[in-house]
This record gives sequence, structure tokens and C-alpha cells, in this order.
Amino acid sequence: MPETTHPLNFRKSSYSNPNNCVEVADTPGASAIRDTKRRTDGHLPFPTDEWAAFLTTLTR
Repeated sequence: MPETTHPLNFRKSSYSNPNNCVEVADTPGASAIRDTKRRTDGHLPFPTDEWAAFLTTLTR
């Protein structure tokens, strides 16, 4: 999956600790995921449908 060239607007759960969680940003066709402890290490892109399926399994 190609890297995005526009700035990403990461968000995280309001229920999480300030630096002990993951953040997510929406991109065209993908969700970018990064660790709040290691923001400068970049992010992992997941296709939107795969990220949605992952989140669905968490709510079961």
C-alpha cells in the first residue's frame, strides 16, 4: 500500500492513557495505525475493510 502524501489527522480513544495506546487516521481506502509511544516510527496502513473487520471482532 503506498504511503500517503498528505498530512494525517490521528485520533485516539478518550478512554485511553495519554501515551499508552494506538492512534488511527483515515486515508483514502485505508486506516493508518501508529503507537503513541513511538509516533516518529511511522504508521501501519490497513485497508479500510480489513480495519473495520478487526474492530468488529473486538466488539463481539
